[in-house]
Amino acid sequence: MRNDRKNLIVDKTIEFSVAVIRYCDDLQNRKKYVISNQLLRAATSIGANVFEAQNAESKADFVHKMKIAAKEASETMYWLLLCEKTDVDSFNSQLMVGVEEIIRILSSIISTSKRHVT
Repeated sequence: MRNDRKNLIVDKTIEFSVAVIRYCDDLQNRKKYVISNQLLRAATSIGANVFEAQNAESKADFVHKMKIAAKEASETMYWLLLCEKTDVDSFNSQLMVGVEEIIRILSSIISTSKRHVT
């Protein structure tokens, strides 16, 4: 990464990925393989793209990678909504809160960064 400072969005996406991995383990144990795999891929991709953006080649590249992360966050929300509808008894509502917060942060980063792209 660029420097050793704390990075809110990197930290949030890593924490979120860990929480989703744990939830997906539970889904796998209950034989909900397809939704577990889709959720796991989308949710962990958010952090992977944010992490990659920290070493972007330019401001435009940074914005592009953050937009990909935002798209993955949106897809994650879709899979979480399906989980909420089909897994009512053990759905982790904190995951929805987490992805909504990540989407807000990413939107703010993208908006601010776009203003500074030359």
